[in-house]
Amino acid sequence: MTATAARPALPGPPRRATLSLLARMAQDRLSVMTSVARQYGDAVRLRLGPKSLHFFNHPDHAKHVLADNAANYVKGIGLAHARRALGDGLLTSEGELWKAQRKTIQPVFKAKRVAGKTEVIAQEAAGLVARLRRHAGGQPVDIRDEMTGMTLGILGRTLLEADLSAFESIGESFEAVQDQAMFEMMSLSAVPTWVPLPKQRRFRRARADLESIVTRLADERAAHPTADGDDILSRLVDATQQEPDEGARRRRMRDELVTLLLAGHDTTASTLSWTFYLLDRHPQVWERLHAEAVEVLGDRMPTYEDLHRLKYTSMVLQEVMRLYPAVWLLPRKARGDDEIGGYRVAAGADVVICPYTLHRHPAFWEAPERFDPDRFEQSRAAGRPRYAYIPFGAGPRVCVGSSLGLLEATIVTACVVRELRLATVPGYDVKAEPMLTLRVRGGLPMTVRAIG
Repeated sequence: MTATAARPALPGPPRRATLSLLARMAQDRLSVMTSVARQYGDAVRLRLGPKSLHFFNHPDHAKHVLADNAANYVKGIGLAHARRALGDGLLTSEGELWKAQRKTIQPVFKAKRVAGKTEVIAQEAAGLVARLRRHAGGQPVDIRDEMTGMTLGILGRTLLEADLSAFESIGESFEAVQDQAMFEMMSLSAVPTWVPLPKQRRFRRARADLESIVTRLADERAAHPTADGDDILSRLVDATQQEPDEGARRRRMRDELVTLLLAGHDTTASTLSWTFYLLDRHPQVWERLHAEAVEVLGDRMPTYEDLHRLKYTSMVLQEVMRLYPAVWLLPRKARGDDEIGGYRVAAGADVVICPYTLHRHPAFWEAPERFDPDRFEQSRAAGRPRYAYIPFGAGPRVCVGSSLGLLEATIVTACVVRELRLATVPGYDVKAEPMLTLRVRGGLPMTVRAIG
């Protein structure tokens, strides 16, 4: 018997369970991934109609696919299909195009430049606190909507050097694009774009609106360059100006800006939404967080140096991202034959790494369902496998904006808990919705109480 033939077959639900598995995936993808990992172990085969997913759920598997042998894997099931909605932005592109895009935007996220945007973030956080304070003692406010609007405003000012508040429809258009991208992922692009479904008509309007916004932004920047030209908008204008086809140039601008803004603002908005939900459920954590914010910040605006002083805030956010990683699934497709964890992976196979389940793996996390920020205290974190925790992905395609996102989340959290206490509306059913990001389904209505 050859070595290849001797390799074990991936365990998983039997073929007769395909239809029920597809139905469950459509209704609750997180519970499916959690239950099959619990039942079948760290390597599972999921038959989904004509497709089979190779689901690997061990830190060594994640390291192999995302870092050690990353060159063998391209974007896989779902994200490849989302290209029809998102175009060829950084999230969906491959090969030389992806390398060129990454090279264009990487300098915008250099540590010194990110640190220089702290004042902008603090200003936006102060504006958020002021808006929320107006709701104190009154009707609930949708925290997810508030976080989405704020993070979009921050990205506009930090990445584009532009005020996006003038574009009133931008948030709704982003929502329509994300809905369509998720629809493409789940349907594997089986529904033609010309089918007049309400969702697809809404998407076409949104795409046209975003293209108009991008065109206006690009034209304004070309006419009025920034002093250093170091923002993403300026760099994209420069990178695409040699494109002879005007339509192709504008599509590239649209694809890259829409992808960056959509991924950038929605990930941080989701993390912040889950943060305030979990703080309400764990008042002792809120008390410690509030005390730290008061001690470190006093009554002044945050600075970049405070990022290193807000140690417990950082631990809280790490724990939030463990339980509810914004990037909850990392799909890949094998370019060539490979072996993962002793199992053969054939060329063309769909492979998925799921941070949501990996972050709750009982072999690497004590009481994994418990919200416990102290697990990120240095002595407790020592010895934990590096790839047991990958909220920003890993390897060459690790999230380019992670440092900006963490700075933003830390400052906003500290500013809010210093002055306000948010409480979930009694009886409201808070559930996770695994879209492009892991967000709170249907919004997060919370009441506001001012402190002091």
